[in-house]
Amino acid sequence: MSTPPYEARTLAEHDSHSGWRLYLNTRMLICVFLGFTSGLPLFTLLNLVQAWLRSGGVDIKTIGLFALLQFPYTWKFVWAPLMDRFVPRFGRWRPGRRRGWILLTQIGVLILIATIGFVSPTNSIRTVAILAAALAFASASLDIMLDAYRRELLKDTEQGLGTAIHVNAYKLASLIPGSMSLILADHFPWSTVFAVTAAFMLPGVVTALMLREPHIQSTLPHSLEEAVLMPFREFVARDGAKQALILLAFVFLYKLGDNMATSLATSFYLDIGFTKTEIGLVSKTSSFWASIAGGIFGGMWLMRIGTARGLWIFGIAQIVAVLGFAALARTGYTLPGLAMVISLEAFATGLGTAAFTTYIAGTTDPRYTATQFALFTSLASVPRTFANAGAGYIVSKIGWFEFFLLCAILAIPGMLLLPRIAPWKTR
Repeated sequence: MSTPPYEARTLAEHDSHSGWRLYLNTRMLICVFLGFTSGLPLFTLLNLVQAWLRSGGVDIKTIGLFALLQFPYTWKFVWAPLMDRFVPRFGRWRPGRRRGWILLTQIGVLILIATIGFVSPTNSIRTVAILAAALAFASASLDIMLDAYRRELLKDTEQGLGTAIHVNAYKLASLIPGSMSLILADHFPWSTVFAVTAAFMLPGVVTALMLREPHIQSTLPHSLEEAVLMPFREFVARDGAKQALILLAFVFLYKLGDNMATSLATSFYLDIGFTKTEIGLVSKTSSFWASIAGGIFGGMWLMRIGTARGLWIFGIAQIVAVLGFAALARTGYTLPGLAMVISLEAFATGLGTAAFTTYIAGTTDPRYTATQFALFTSLASVPRTFANAGAGYIVSKIGWFEFFLLCAILAIPGMLLLPRIAPWKTR
């Protein structure tokens, strides 16, 4: 079993701090604001920029190419060592390594969102692409620091709940560029819409100004070479190369079946007879709130049962949710069935994400939190790419029912690694 750099706190210590103060404290409130500021730029790229381009007459093929702007989110571990090594300075003011980068990237995101609206997508599409790429880079860099700061801010027993709160605030941020800003676009110029959207970064900036730099007892990297090489050397040397490979395999496989099952969910619903309106209404009323409930419930439960047991229980829940798709493929069109499948999948995903992200946080060394966290989350995102690329081909060959059974089977290898990664008796 891999030994995390941070030792888990005992259950007795956990119980001595039980009660509502365990769940409602300043650290959790910080996770709300930082989670929101993390999600806003991504959903601006995915929702608002796309609507703006289409409204400006940009052809659909060009808009499709803008999906490549998500590249920085997959490769953010490449420049994460720089953010572990160097400490930003603002004149004579030195806010600290984590706070400094958070402030710098937040301000960059705010300026870039506000600037995009002043460019014409019809006449200056290249400029738009450059600004959007810069926004994606700044957003991915912000995520690197927020993940590292959250890991260092929260106690070990709080990692699950804090991560769940962060992720749910991240999702709530989608309502600004994906709803409010689109409504404003029918009444105001796009420059105003983007400026208003950018203003929603200000609560995160104020929060960052009020934060305290986390205190790390370990020695920080002294050189760029150390910042680049030592995170990987430490990870391999911790329990040996074999255990490191097992851990990386687990990170890759744990959510593979779940990711593949949901990659073509909308197409599946349409194929068995549901209308777009039915899918949209059921998704909004079931998926969003079930996902939030799953994340919060999962985070609170993890504080009671521990991360290891959470990975076992929530992993099984993910497999059951995938089998729900297979059941719907058999029964066919039924609105209650659609609502149940969407709710179950969203709830199970919220549970699994809470446990999975908490485990990743526990595997990072405090000296290299940003680099190692970025590496693990980048690796975990790779299966989504393969799922989206190959799922359609598999469905065309074997059909929906068999496809979802295959997805459930693909979820098993990750579960089989749990005895080596997180034994049931581990707290």
